[in-house]
Amino acid sequence: MNTTTFGSNVETSKYTIKPSCHQSSYTSPFSATTHKLSYLSKKPTNLSFRRHTKNGISCVVKSNHEEGLTYKEAGVDIDAGSELVRRIAKMAPGIGGFGGLFPLGDSYLVAGTDGVGTKLKLAFETGIHDSIGIDLVAMSVNDIITSGAKPLFFLDYYATSRLDVDLAEKVIKGIVDGCQQSDCALLGGETAEMPDFYAEGEYDLSGFAVGIVKKEAVINGKNIEVGDVLIGLPSSGVHSNGFSLVRRVLARSRLLLKDKLPGEESVTLAEALMAPTVIYVKQVLDIISKEGNKGIKGIAHITGGGFTDNIPRVFPKGLGALVYNDSWPVPPVFKWIQKAGGIEDGEMKRTFNMGIGMVLVVSKEAAERVLKEEGGMVYRIGEVISGDGVSYQ
Repeated sequence: MNTTTFGSNVETSKYTIKPSCHQSSYTSPFSATTHKLSYLSKKPTNLSFRRHTKNGISCVVKSNHEEGLTYKEAGVDIDAGSELVRRIAKMAPGIGGFGGLFPLGDSYLVAGTDGVGTKLKLAFETGIHDSIGIDLVAMSVNDIITSGAKPLFFLDYYATSRLDVDLAEKVIKGIVDGCQQSDCALLGGETAEMPDFYAEGEYDLSGFAVGIVKKEAVINGKNIEVGDVLIGLPSSGVHSNGFSLVRRVLARSRLLLKDKLPGEESVTLAEALMAPTVIYVKQVLDIISKEGNKGIKGIAHITGGGFTDNIPRVFPKGLGALVYNDSWPVPPVFKWIQKAGGIEDGEMKRTFNMGIGMVLVVSKEAAERVLKEEGGMVYRIGEVISGDGVSYQ
């Protein structure tokens, strides 16, 4: 098969065009050639021309098709990230969890670091800067509570080409808010002014959190067994992962951030996408205080990699997760992302949290109590099974 790609500055219909046929002088019993046009019009589209020739009759079939978007095509390769972690683990054995544990007397210090990714790009476009600091704190403290640790303190790194004091103050205000929600101290940070390194008006953020947990109380997933229950804690939306793909979807949709989220007339796309990440510290530590690590056996923070990559991280070898389809309400923003981007189910589940930001692996007995006490704030979303990975039913 021969494939040729070329450009044209025209617009096309979104509908498939019927085949047209003509007599060909080419005598081969069968041949096929595909020509793919990438149009540069106001409505980007791909139009494929496939010519089939048989018994001297040549037919040209023209069809308009936009392929579904993927995280990798948006510039983020989850597999490459996993490979890097694997290589680092050879040099520094013991890494790979959501937080790093350092022994200190009868306790462990648990540390985590993270950023907010390209959600910052939307902050620049929307002018919403006072909640991005909450995202920054959330990404680190939510990681360290997966070990059962109480956050102690947080540090931030703020870098920009030219320091805009008013803008930086808005960002730091969000960080303070996030620390208050986490009941931890903002201990310090670094402000780096780096001329010519960042675009005018833009900045980058990193955060670092440290917590503590008694050694006998640490949650490490080692006692997880078949039949344990998966309890999901709802998210506020996209949180702080998958925004490279979100921005591709937004561009394809032709919608503006000020437009209403399709199907939700009370909220704009900007508001839906910039909703701050939920900080689960107080809720999760309260549940742990009642059930201990015999009842709460493992905790997964659903970030980059979605359910597919994050839930298995807390399991012993030989165990997997069965997730119940339709066991929690999927927020409208994810339905829009999937439809507008033509994204496959598997890609959605490996990129986004899909409405569940934290998963607790809980004994059957503890599950009943947690579900009763937390009411509509949690969902029974699955169970532990023999095998590996994540399957759906």
